[in-house]
Amino acid sequence: MKSTLLKKKIIKWANDLGFDGVGFTDIDLKDDEAHLLNWLENKFHGEMYYMEKHGTKRSRPNKLMPGTVRVISFRMNYLQESTYSSEKVLENKNFGYISRYALGKDYHSEMRNRLHIIAKKINKEIDGFKYRAFVDSAPVLEKAIGQKSGLGWIGKNTLLINKQNGSYFFLGEIYTNIDFDVDQKSENYCGQCSECIDKCPTKAIIAPHVLDAKKCIAYLTIELKGVIPVEYRDSIGNRIFGCDDCQLVCPWNRFSEETRVEEFTHKHELDSPTLISLFNWTEKEFKDNTKDTPINRISYLQWLRNIAIGLGNAEKNNKIVQILRDKKMHLENPMLNEHIDWAIKKQMSKPN
Repeated sequence: MKSTLLKKKIIKWANDLGFDGVGFTDIDLKDDEAHLLNWLENKFHGEMYYMEKHGTKRSRPNKLMPGTVRVISFRMNYLQESTYSSEKVLENKNFGYISRYALGKDYHSEMRNRLHIIAKKINKEIDGFKYRAFVDSAPVLEKAIGQKSGLGWIGKNTLLINKQNGSYFFLGEIYTNIDFDVDQKSENYCGQCSECIDKCPTKAIIAPHVLDAKKCIAYLTIELKGVIPVEYRDSIGNRIFGCDDCQLVCPWNRFSEETRVEEFTHKHELDSPTLISLFNWTEKEFKDNTKDTPINRISYLQWLRNIAIGLGNAEKNNKIVQILRDKKMHLENPMLNEHIDWAIKKQMSKPN
């Protein structure tokens, strides 16, 4: 079967399964490999040691799956129009802000299952088909692959941006030995805009296309396991899991479209929760309420650590000081207590 006909079928199958874009590319990522190695050399990855663990396997797909000659890249929107306004949550310091990608079901398994369905369909159409499917689960340069396959360009905020849909989407890949015709690489339409750089709360985007993850709120509240540096706590504000600021200010996100995947519907009103209500969750409630969501990848102590910072930055409230003291007395964890002490001091320093 000619690859052009099979490509059309794959695009149709993907659309039927809720994907919003499909692209095909070769495996030449040498330019992106150079960028990756320079980024690692500058230690911008912080404690994400897995970024350096696999060497060039991340930028050379045929090392990850021998025999790979093409990568099929898939895009799936996750934004929900029914979600409470991100801007309003950020403005209300008594609310906790959770990055919008994390409000619904964990995308890893949801997308990977659909990629396997597509792979099984391909297998029925062509002999000798071999593949591996990935969704943020292996050393894959997914944004570089997405750019080469025509799904968007890598913006100055280091995220993939699509001209018709902005950047609120997940990416997944199928590595394959089938020599499909490749699609055209996306052009870059950032132009002179620098909104993401200018508006980053912690100035983590140190240059166009260069993110110092050690300063990024997403890294600090998710990847970092220990103490969050004091110098970033005021800027973190009420962001308790991730950060969307560089997407919120991006002009291209005016064109973002709602997801067609019901599983990404937000759970337990996590789009606009109060910090106090979240801080009062027991460990069991945390696990139950975040089950099968991306939030579940952090520990209960990290969750409380992040909220403690939010409570310190919240409006002055004597009740906040009391619940912080109560939590400190019951848990007695040195890492958490350091953040609680900071939050209590911050609350008590606020004018009445």
